Amino acid sequence: MKVLNSDMELVTLIFLISETILLLYQILFYLQNPIDKKQGYYLMLLFLFVIYNLFGGLFPDPNQNFSIVVQNILAYGSGFAVGCYIPYYFYKTYDLRAIRFHAVWGVGMFLFLPFVIFIVIEYIVTGKIIQSVKHGMIIPFIYAFYAMYNIFIAIRSKLKEDGQQDFQVMLIFVSFVPWISLPGISYFQGSQILEVSVMNTSFVLISFLFFYTNVKEARKKNEILLQLLSAENNLSVEERFDLKCDEFKLTTREKDVAVLICQGLKYKDIADQLFISERTVTKHSQNIFLKVGVSSRHDLNRVLVTG
Repeated sequence: MKVLNSDMELVTLIFLISETILLLYQILFYLQNPIDKKQGYYLMLLFLFVIYNLFGGLFPDPNQNFSIVVQNILAYGSGFAVGCYIPYYFYKTYDLRAIRFHAVWGVGMFLFLPFVIFIVIEYIVTGKIIQSVKHGMIIPFIYAFYAMYNIFIAIRSKLKEDGQQDFQVMLIFVSFVPWISLPGISYFQGSQILEVSVMNTSFVLISFLFFYTNVKEARKKNEILLQLLSAENNLSVEERFDLKCDEFKLTTREKDVAVLICQGLKYKDIADQLFISERTVTKHSQNIFLKVGVSSRHDLNRVLVTG
């Protein structure tokens, strides 16, 4: 079923709308925590799938007002972009150093170069898109099987080392299957519905794995935080005081002065007890208040003693 007065199928539009909405949410999450590199890698993957569904659904369309050659290059190029990025995504997100060659160099030599040589240059010269696609898909199709074997071995070894569950290994492997099938679908001129369904199934699996892994990591971090808080609550007053002083980077002498200030002693009494001048006590006190960020004895006691 065609929609939007174009060659876009309804299933393509559904995926496009769903992934666009998800993209907007993920942008907000990423802006809240831009140092989360995994979130950034997933965001790029999501963006490429949105472009893939958009270009693959709309192009080629003779009714469009610009070159059919450009339309075909954009349609196939968006698919190649997704195909090139998926190995890199897994390489960076799951730290699979064993597949670095495939993620960085392999896709460039065996996916991107055939695309440029055949689907861009040959197609522009000959004007025969089907012939150019068939030529351009031979090398990627052969390479995909070789790369998939190496990638699967690397994934299994890495996740086993990290103590991950077997189904996670299988889920990653299954999510790669559409990546292998894409050159074959393009070579035999499979329908838009078939290609979009296969590729977006891969995205759904990758997304499930991404969110599942994030939830596991978040739970683990929360457990560690609770353990730390529990341990801190079991500390004695002296231990908690020392930790707070270390947190604010107080020197040994400043700690001595801070203890006596919190006990309510006057500067003169502190000087007598520590065998230093009252002027030195005043100087240490100023440094203590400055480092801790308070301006009164009461606030200092609240921060360092009662926590």
